[in-house]
Amino acid sequence: MGDDGERGLAGALQFAQHPLEQLLGLGPGLTPAGAEARIAERLRAGKFLLKPQVSLNVIRVRSRQVSVLGQVARPGRYALEDASSNVIDILALAGGIGATGDDTVTVMVTRNGKTAKLEINVPSMYRTGDLSRNIQVENGDTIFVQRAPVFYIYGEVQRPGAFRLEPAMTVMQALSLGGGVTQRGTDRGLKIHRRMPDGAIAKLDAQLTDPVRPDDVIYVRESLF
Repeated sequence: MGDDGERGLAGALQFAQHPLEQLLGLGPGLTPAGAEARIAERLRAGKFLLKPQVSLNVIRVRSRQVSVLGQVARPGRYALEDASSNVIDILALAGGIGATGDDTVTVMVTRNGKTAKLEINVPSMYRTGDLSRNIQVENGDTIFVQRAPVFYIYGEVQRPGAFRLEPAMTVMQALSLGGGVTQRGTDRGLKIHRRMPDGAIAKLDAQLTDPVRPDDVIYVRESLF
């Protein structure tokens, strides 16, 4: 290698040892392709290389973070170490949706200066095979998993208490979660205490095929015979 080649290589090595942000003016918002072009331009302008070919790979990004809140195993802030992390990736980092978490998660995103709220039903995505809602997350996004809706059973059932409300659940299915009626109970004359839109509690007659709504309280009375 000639003297000129050695001086050029030495200059390139010395150049590479300096922080790129300071030397090249690299900063937030610059894509890898844009950074490649910027570096090549500066290498030519500084006469380090005549025809530089620059290739950048994003290995790890620690400055970008997403918040995961609510009913997950490990709520907190998570670094976007992958440039293409999506909602499922981040939920997995947080340990997944907890036993008390709802199937539908809320994602707050800010794009082009505008904040939007997205609702994503995770099981539905996999049942249908449509993963278009599994959006890519970006710095500052927030994923929130609310508590799943519940209903309550008391009276003459084997296991009174609160239970997770599943989609399209009926009173009969709700009773089965409570272990069924006791020997002293009856499935006739069932009552549901339901909060109405005005906040009042209505006491409704219930049939086994009636739908159960969030926060319903089902009462199973004692048989008279």
